[in-house]
Amino acid sequence: MKGYSLHAVNDLRYEELEYPECATGWCVVKVKAAGICSSDIPRVYTKGTYHFPTIPGHEFSGVVDKVADKENETLVGKKVGIFPLIPCRKCQQCKDGHYEMCSNYDYVGSRRDGGFAEYVAVPVWNLVELSDEISFEEAAMMEPLAVALHAIKIANVKNGDTVAIIGTGMIAFAAAQWAKKLGATEVIVVGRSESKRKIAENIPGIGYATFENCKEEFDVVLEAVGSNSAIDTAINMVKAGGRLVLMGNPEGEIDLNQNTYWRILRKQLHIAGTWNSSYEKNHDCDWSEVKSALENHEIKASALISHFYHQDDLKVGMALMHDHKEPYCKVMTLWNRGE
Repeated sequence: MKGYSLHAVNDLRYEELEYPECATGWCVVKVKAAGICSSDIPRVYTKGTYHFPTIPGHEFSGVVDKVADKENETLVGKKVGIFPLIPCRKCQQCKDGHYEMCSNYDYVGSRRDGGFAEYVAVPVWNLVELSDEISFEEAAMMEPLAVALHAIKIANVKNGDTVAIIGTGMIAFAAAQWAKKLGATEVIVVGRSESKRKIAENIPGIGYATFENCKEEFDVVLEAVGSNSAIDTAINMVKAGGRLVLMGNPEGEIDLNQNTYWRILRKQLHIAGTWNSSYEKNHDCDWSEVKSALENHEIKASALISHFYHQDDLKVGMALMHDHKEPYCKVMTLWNRGE
């Protein structure tokens, strides 16, 4: 099979690889679509993965190609999305069903081989079976959609709230949609420039503003950048007594100056952090809500895809994101489409 193997920092090779092994309780998925996450950029270009070589990619969908156990044979040929976190099931968080906070998790695409390949091995437990109402491209966006939903839930967004999302990545626009769906009366996405305004205009009920033009204070602010300036802006934009949720992966060291810290105290802000999403196979969770929203066309996921690339050109898509060659939202790669 063909796939992208990261041999060292900034050494991503598109090459022939071995078909994945399929252990008991696992299956092999034939990848059909894989999104490039913003976290994949530093993972490939600057930070690396936990060991080399590793196949990156944790936002993907496909069709079950092989199962290890006879009891799972009916899964072969099924369209699936994949929850990429593999919990240890031994720590207290796992015992409580909070797998997203597992103390010793494995992760497809960073700690083990992921979806930037024609085939990938995953546990059967991590499969989300999907109907034809959901496209492969939408299914590949289930992970960031679930992360966005989880953040909005942690923010406790409710009817009548005003909400600002700091950041213009795919998760930011997804979070804006979830906030609107959960009853927020005003939702805006806040970016550095006007380059992403057209994306917001394609989503009903979502506004857009630049940092310098957004002076209003909001009940809820979600920070989805991970920089000092974005966090400082977010703290300024929260009403006194409001809720601030930090979601952006930190770009580097985060430092709060004295005045920023004073604003947290004097506004008596409620601050929470978020990272992943809730998942439990065949039970109510963030992923089941995402599945339902996509099936019922309640979330415009496809509107967030700005670029499509054939699997052979994945590195072109990564370079576009790394070098910021042009505005983008979700960069999607299409796999195994030559049959």
